[in-house]
Amino acid sequence: MAEIRVLLIDDEEELVSTLVERLGIRNIEAEYVMTGAEGIELLGKKEFDAVLLDYKLPGMSGLEVMKQINELYPRVKVLLITGAGSVDEGGDEVPEEKASDVLLKPIDIEVLIAKLREAVGDR
Repeated sequence: MAEIRVLLIDDEEELVSTLVERLGIRNIEAEYVMTGAEGIELLGKKEFDAVLLDYKLPGMSGLEVMKQINELYPRVKVLLITGAGSVDEGGDEVPEEKASDVLLKPIDIEVLIAKLREAVGDR
């Protein structure tokens, strides 16, 4: 049984498919979707401990997706990822109490695992 179940929501398929594989090797169950709407839908069908969410998504923004996750699935921890220097470069500010953490791309797998464990509790 996996120690943590995580959903990755990012439109960079090569990045997330690689992360899913690398997390699986480390006994972390991971799945990915390419849009926020797909992520919200999958959260309604399966249980996840955390979501790794891209800040900039086509269609629904990462912040809007995070808002919906927090409203609909409050026990699921959300970690934002961004390729920009920070998430507030676009003028949007992340309410600190809503995101468990913000990680910069490229993502170091060991840092990601540590942040996931910290967010959901060491298991």
